[in-house]
Amino acid sequence: MPSHGSLTKAGKVRSQTPKIPPKPKKNLVPRRRNLRNFKRRVLYPAMGKPWPILRLMSSKKWAA
Repeated sequence: MPSHGSLTKAGKVRSQTPKIPPKPKKNLVPRRRNLRNFKRRVLYPAMGKPWPILRLMSSKKWAA
């Protein structure tokens, strides 16, 4: 079976590409994200109250 180009040139483009540092991750660690979702979906409704939106409203954006 014929190949599409010689194997001596394999990986040429990747080795010539400059290395870019990764961006910092913005998402929570899955364990913390799952705990937050559990509280929102199960605990707070079982207690008869919506999940606390007050924290979002008290940020500096909303304080005028």
